[in-house]
Amino acid sequence: MAREKSLYKQLCGRFFHKNRTVFGLAAFSALFSGFGGLIVSWILKELIDTAAKEPGAMSFRTDLILIAIFMGLMFLSFMLDYATRPRFLRRAMRQYRDYAFERLMDKGISTFRDESTATYLSALTNDAASIETNYLTKLLSLFTMSVMFFGSITLMLWYSPLLTAVAVGVTLLPLIASILTGSKMVPAEKTVSDKNGSFTAILTDCLGGFSVIKSFQAEREIYRLFAARNRELEDSKFSRERIKTVVGMIGAFAGMLAQLGVFVAGTYLILSGRDLTTGTVMMFVNLMNFMIQPISELPGLLAGCKASLGLIKKLSDALEANSEAGGTETLTSLENAITLRDVRFGYDEEKEILHGINASFEAGKAYAIVGASGSGKSTLLNLLMSASANYGGEIRMDGTEIRDIRPESLYECVSVIQQNVFVFNASIRDNVTMFRDFPKEELDVAISHAHLDELIGKRGENTLCGENGSGLSGGEKQRISIARSLLRKSSVLLADEATAALDAQTAWQVSNDILDLEGITRIVVTHSLEEGILQRYDGILVLKDGRAEEFGTFDELMANKGYFHALFTVSQ
Repeated sequence: MAREKSLYKQLCGRFFHKNRTVFGLAAFSALFSGFGGLIVSWILKELIDTAAKEPGAMSFRTDLILIAIFMGLMFLSFMLDYATRPRFLRRAMRQYRDYAFERLMDKGISTFRDESTATYLSALTNDAASIETNYLTKLLSLFTMSVMFFGSITLMLWYSPLLTAVAVGVTLLPLIASILTGSKMVPAEKTVSDKNGSFTAILTDCLGGFSVIKSFQAEREIYRLFAARNRELEDSKFSRERIKTVVGMIGAFAGMLAQLGVFVAGTYLILSGRDLTTGTVMMFVNLMNFMIQPISELPGLLAGCKASLGLIKKLSDALEANSEAGGTETLTSLENAITLRDVRFGYDEEKEILHGINASFEAGKAYAIVGASGSGKSTLLNLLMSASANYGGEIRMDGTEIRDIRPESLYECVSVIQQNVFVFNASIRDNVTMFRDFPKEELDVAISHAHLDELIGKRGENTLCGENGSGLSGGEKQRISIARSLLRKSSVLLADEATAALDAQTAWQVSNDILDLEGITRIVVTHSLEEGILQRYDGILVLKDGRAEEFGTFDELMANKGYFHALFTVSQ
């Protein structure tokens, strides 16, 4: 719990990191703006008393000099606000998002895989906008309103304690009602955030699965799902706006009641012969605006700030959830072997998928993992990438249990090629280098060994790949993935059904590209049982119903005439 609170404080602190001076100047400008309203009210009183020739009133010339000085100071205040407020907000939000994203990148593959991306999409877009509007901007407004409220009361007490008591009395009950109503904003804002996350999730799914929707003619069904989430989002926003409206109505009612009450009471006191001037009463009426505005807006403002802090807490909870502790050991490269001893695993505690797997993959050699659908091939490969630490038995790399290896060290040593390679909408070069700088010689070698020469020769390395690689073929995307691994100089390459979505010729080429790599331990999950490819592997692990049924070279397995022989024969 202390760690969560610490991260929450760190996120809040990013708004002011190397930003305190600018915030201080913006706050000073906000404070002076509050005093400006009070000074205007006082100048209005002096002008009216001067016009009425009240005893002790200042001369008209003095009034004009004071107005000129005041306007000059206000101009300087406005210029200070212009120079500091936007700068503070820009840096605050940039640092907040940057830090949140940096912490998100600290998550491991296994922890992030179990989470909803919509949570973070909502937190860094809609929620962040709400925080900027309802917390940071309003935080500066609090300075202005505090000066206006307490300054108004002080000035009113100075001129007439009795009339001040009347002003406070007529606004007390509406203020209490407004505060109680405003407290409902916190759960309302959180509900909007949750519904926005659900809406973002369904929108992401609909756009990502567009081709599936069209091919199955499921447009109406998907539309109903989208419309339902959209309706839930707008209903939650409707409820939030109604609460805001009620708070505003109470504030407006308090303002009208207070102004009329003060005006009536002031008139009565003047008629009763009390020591009040017309200018003083008019000053009171004007000051009531500066007292009522904080009263009417403060509950909603505080509720908005509290709701925003709740959104920050929500993000900190998500970033801290399922954090992997990781090990402390460092693995620079695989020198000897990856050894599996009695490995057992199940996503559900009551249903085990892998049952006592034993195998050894020697460094620098190529291995295939084959088996029928659902035999546990991809699950086993995911465990080699430390996708989960909740397995039984041992998985050791050069004798070190992978649960004891630092995740960063493991990711440096192991690369993965998935069936669907993610490609950024950036240049071919940036997708290979992952936006990092490498010596040209190393980059050229990686591109050559991944057989990307032809593509770059035709289209150039600065050609944009399109959204998720829409401008590339499946084989080209796989070769980019291979080049990434080579450039990182990973000593282990895991490929999970890397050729499943490719045509036969491209699949053959990509498979050979992987097998042609030298000095890298390659473990490939494949559904394709091509004799020419399988004969090139140093070993083939055959899984059946989550068990290691056989292990050996292609010729050895065929000679055994066991389960692999049956799988291969059926596939031909």
